[in-house]
Amino acid sequence: MLGVDVGGVIVSLTGRDEDTSFFGTRPLETPAVEGVFEALATLSAQPFAGRIHLVSKAGPKVASNTRDWLAHHDFFGRTSIPAANVHFVRERRDKAAVCQRLGITHFVDDRLDVLAHLETVEHRYLFRGGTDPQDLPGTLPEWVKPVDTWAELVTLTGTV
Repeated sequence: MLGVDVGGVIVSLTGRDEDTSFFGTRPLETPAVEGVFEALATLSAQPFAGRIHLVSKAGPKVASNTRDWLAHHDFFGRTSIPAANVHFVRERRDKAAVCQRLGITHFVDDRLDVLAHLETVEHRYLFRGGTDPQDLPGTLPEWVKPVDTWAELVTLTGTV
């Protein structure tokens, strides 16, 4: 079972100016992280067929923007991930309870502090391809695997 964050993992958080920021005035124009649609389509075919969930920290406005962005970009059609597999939490640490309830074994997030809470998740990936370089930590703990692209993630998880 694969869990995937949204901001900085599916939706790009690089080059955050007002016009193209997911949190700005035109969130639907925020670009997707390069290769995300193709990679998730591959992973949703095998090895995670029907077992990919989006788990995102969001209040009501950002959750609405997220659902609108996913629909606008035909995310569910392009990846074969069911729309029912989208889960929102109010605090980042609350992703841990969702992962435990769903039986998530692999999780991709751009925040090390989130991954630290996911103690029941065996494979934790720090995605660095959708965030600005200055946002990334220098030294990483042994329980996390850094990945820079979706193609790299497919290679790492494709043999589950």
